[in-house]
Amino acid sequence: LTGPSLSHPLPTMQTKLLINGEFVDAVSGKTFPTYNPATGEVIANVAEADKADVDKAVAAARAAFKGWRETEGSERGRLLLKLADLMEQHKEELAKLESLNNGKPYHTALSDDLTLSINNLRYFAGWADKLQGKQIPLNEGFLCYTRHEPVGVCGQIIPWNFPLLMLAWKISPALACGCTIVLKPAEQTPLTALRVAELVVEAGFPKGVVNVVPGYGPTAGAAISNHPDVDKVAFTGSTDVGRIVMKAAAETMKRVTLELGGKSPLIVCKDADLDKAVELSHYALFYNHGQCCCAGSRLYVDEAIYDEFVAKSAARATRRVVGDPFHKDTEQGPQVDKEQFDKILRYIEEGKKAGAKLLAGGARVGEKGFFVQPTVFADVEDHMSIAKEEIFGPVQSIIKFKTIDEVIERGNANPYGLAAGVITRDISTALKIAHSLRAGTVWVNCYDVLRPETPFGGFKQSGIGRELGEYALRNYTEIKTVTIML
Repeated sequence: LTGPSLSHPLPTMQTKLLINGEFVDAVSGKTFPTYNPATGEVIANVAEADKADVDKAVAAARAAFKGWRETEGSERGRLLLKLADLMEQHKEELAKLESLNNGKPYHTALSDDLTLSINNLRYFAGWADKLQGKQIPLNEGFLCYTRHEPVGVCGQIIPWNFPLLMLAWKISPALACGCTIVLKPAEQTPLTALRVAELVVEAGFPKGVVNVVPGYGPTAGAAISNHPDVDKVAFTGSTDVGRIVMKAAAETMKRVTLELGGKSPLIVCKDADLDKAVELSHYALFYNHGQCCCAGSRLYVDEAIYDEFVAKSAARATRRVVGDPFHKDTEQGPQVDKEQFDKILRYIEEGKKAGAKLLAGGARVGEKGFFVQPTVFADVEDHMSIAKEEIFGPVQSIIKFKTIDEVIERGNANPYGLAAGVITRDISTALKIAHSLRAGTVWVNCYDVLRPETPFGGFKQSGIGRELGEYALRNYTEIKTVTIML
């Protein structure tokens, strides 16, 4: 897509580490480049944290923990609300940075990512003064009760597909519970995290409560996962890296939550409204350029409607507008970097070689940046890599099924279990499928409905623990039992 785009002068960018309330260079003096995926050009050079910087950040978080855990819950909530207000005041700037560094359309970053991030902060701000235990009746002569106390220093490692939203998902419950934070943004997309770090300081959070250390996984990420004075690690990313984080955390028995990969089945029944099902399935896969851990990437369609559904899906993909993330009509910008771009094109070639029928897309868009055509495969079989493995890109694989029992079994025959969906007009069918699929979230006649109130996380190799909602508070608290002889 070419033509007039939204004006997007570069915002002022923070490029240093936030440690103990101060923006500082890396101890090593090193920096690393961060890129604009629409052009492949360097946006800025960012301070590169490694073990020495993580040590400083953890020490700051540990020193701040006593005061922060003893801060009244209402005051912690007030500061979270202040941060949300500041993000709202700067939402256009943050959306521009997100689009520039990640490649998602500016209008999507503004309407979706910023709105959901701000709402998440406000939701957990409301929980900050409502963390309470229970009194437990014992035999006469004892008073027994529980307390929910903060875990301590939390290392948080976030991904590049939703940089701002994943930051909000991580820091909001941790801060509400009284934990302190050392956060590592993805090396591909550090800019919005560093801008929010500036807003954290402006909001008045005490020094050391929030520390932000951009860097690479094998250095900064490993230093967080291995650190003996980090009490808990929260990671969102691939299942392979999740295993590495979990092994590293085991050395000191850290608390761990992992939100990992997925290959989510979306089942379209023969009674579905065909046009609505095509559009919903398109959204479920192509939203955020297919870079969603919960994307409906195994699309099972009843054989009775398969041919017509496939034709309509291919036509819809060819109409998808790919181009400048700052153009008002763009639906899909570039993939996040060359590594992801090359991986997607490699999977497309594997799909063709395996015998799947390419009906739309299948190639790059233009010669500059990391744009991939919206791609649709039909006649996909369960054994093909495009049906089994997480592609994390705009590649729709449409698979035929015959019976509900059969598709449930096939839907469960995968090591992932993050999400699933079903499109049907029959409530009995919907409930049977929703209750039978082994997935942390099942959407019925909708997809990607994620709100601060709704817990989200995976079964099987899609992770451990839950983000969002009241359940997320469990990730950041320890239960203490106090028993008193009267």
